Amino acid sequence: MISSIVAAFLSAVLYMQAVPSVVWKAAVNHTENDRYQLVVTGQIDSKYYVHPMKGPYVGTLLSVDSTDRVFLDGKPVEEYTPSEYKGEEVVTGTYVLRQDLQITGSESVTVDGSVTWSACSGDFCEMPQDYEFSVPVQIAGQAGNDATLAGNDGGVMTGSDRSSLWSLILEAILWGFAMLLTPCVFPMVPMTVSFFVKQEKGGRFKALMYGIFIVLLYTVPISIIIGLTWLLGGETVTADIFNWLSTHWLPNIIFFVIFMVFAASFFGAFEITLPSKWTTKADSNSDKGGLLGVFFLALTLVLVSFSCTGPIVGTVLIKSTQGEFWTPMVTMLAFSIAFALPFALLAFFPSVLKKLPKSGGWLNSVKVVLGFIEVALGLKFLSVADQTYHWHLLDREVYLAIWIVCFTLLGLYLLGKIRFKHDSPLEYVGVGRLALVIIDFAFVVYMLPGMWGAPLKALSGYMPPLQTQDFVLGTYAPANPALQGSSVILSEAKNLTGTEVSLPHGLTGYSDLEDGIAAAKASGKKVFVDITGHGCVNCREMEARVWSDPKVLGLLANDFVIVSLYVDDKTKLPEEKWVTTETGKVLKDVGRVNSNLVLNRFGVNSQPNYFILDGDGEILKGPRGYNLDIEEFVNFLTL
Repeated sequence: MISSIVAAFLSAVLYMQAVPSVVWKAAVNHTENDRYQLVVTGQIDSKYYVHPMKGPYVGTLLSVDSTDRVFLDGKPVEEYTPSEYKGEEVVTGTYVLRQDLQITGSESVTVDGSVTWSACSGDFCEMPQDYEFSVPVQIAGQAGNDATLAGNDGGVMTGSDRSSLWSLILEAILWGFAMLLTPCVFPMVPMTVSFFVKQEKGGRFKALMYGIFIVLLYTVPISIIIGLTWLLGGETVTADIFNWLSTHWLPNIIFFVIFMVFAASFFGAFEITLPSKWTTKADSNSDKGGLLGVFFLALTLVLVSFSCTGPIVGTVLIKSTQGEFWTPMVTMLAFSIAFALPFALLAFFPSVLKKLPKSGGWLNSVKVVLGFIEVALGLKFLSVADQTYHWHLLDREVYLAIWIVCFTLLGLYLLGKIRFKHDSPLEYVGVGRLALVIIDFAFVVYMLPGMWGAPLKALSGYMPPLQTQDFVLGTYAPANPALQGSSVILSEAKNLTGTEVSLPHGLTGYSDLEDGIAAAKASGKKVFVDITGHGCVNCREMEARVWSDPKVLGLLANDFVIVSLYVDDKTKLPEEKWVTTETGKVLKDVGRVNSNLVLNRFGVNSQPNYFILDGDGEILKGPRGYNLDIEEFVNFLTL
């Protein structure tokens, strides 16, 4: 029944999709000798307009991949008949982008690249879309003297095709499943199991309602916000609403305490039970009381997981403020169903488990193991608050030390060397338990070098950043060759406003965009804008797994001025740096100012996101989000 309703809803939304906003086609023309010209032509639907390359808004971008045979000759140029919307120059009708090229060699070659644009209708603009092209070029004189070479048109791969609703739904489903493995979602697994193990009756129905509640808690508020945004012109949604929920000290401390309390309960310190008057009411109205408990468990899951799911939800909200209506709702519906499904299945499992024969204290052993995991993973919430407010209570070595001790005690418990209140004596160690002991102690051995600065890439999303660690072995050894010259970037623009910051892997940069642009102009470098957050798990993974690559590290150190914009930093700004928004709201801390900046200047509200600017602050490339492909990141950094 539910699947039929969902299918009918999705079909209705697909039927209501608008025609493509821009249809693109690309071709390469031979001009003379080894000179060619790439011509990308866009036909803009009559209901839309786009912004040109230069202007006060994020304009259209043409990016062409430079290779060992394909070289860019100058900057791209654009041709269009100017139109106007509210005093600003915009592009309608036919839009032509040209890029001169030099192609060497006699073998055929392929010219690859992309166009990034945002189509607008009235005051509403879509999320930036990409049209990727791959044009095979037959070298002039190789097979005739034709000047016009092969191209590909928009019917093959348009931005609308790539960002179609079905592809967004598939992406949302994959993200929904992937969220289970994130550090702020996984701790809810033992809580779910523990809750539903205790259900005496109606377990299957409650498990079904648990999944439905999760879906509703994601889709209904988002749909309401989108509806209000649509009615009120987008003024009701601001970036800092969601930053507050995922990074403010209060919810993070509350979540940390909740998990420590659950861990203590799993260790046998006490049983978590409802007050007696609640129990009496539940007995007289078990259906209502039971569902209320299930609802609050689902609500806890949604709130706790928001620091990991926030970037996905933030991206959806940006769509709603830029002219989309149905797409964000359907995308969030698909995401929440995929996200809820594993928890609904876990909720079903204990109801089956209850029917199995009792087998001594094995179930208590499971709870104790989950208690150790709760302690370890619950630290993530305290760490987020610690980093965003710069308390320095839980720097990387302290965090690691607690994890090492925690998992060492877990290994000793599995061996029977430690017993808790409700444990049965362990007469021997079985094969399964021995396998867990080996895995556990191997994990402890893996973590130990981290106390001396080993990167521990597999844990990069859980750990505080390496630059918070006081002692890193080899800090005073000869510098990494990839970092040679990086100090020049800062020294040529010293004493601007003192916004230089330390970054991962010995890199240095700025926390203020205008200072970074000024430093880039002074040094002849490009600007690498790093939109990040202290509580951003994916940001730490990108830094540990991608930034650390020698090619990437060398490019970042020597070719760019890095500007890291933390959107969740709670540091208070002096009054002269406060920002007043169009609605009259005064932004007084670093995070809110940066959130407002990246939303208005770059059109994004999720982390990580990366842009490349020239010395005048004009966008050359971006946005580029979370992607662990190192070669693609190298291509992104190569201009």
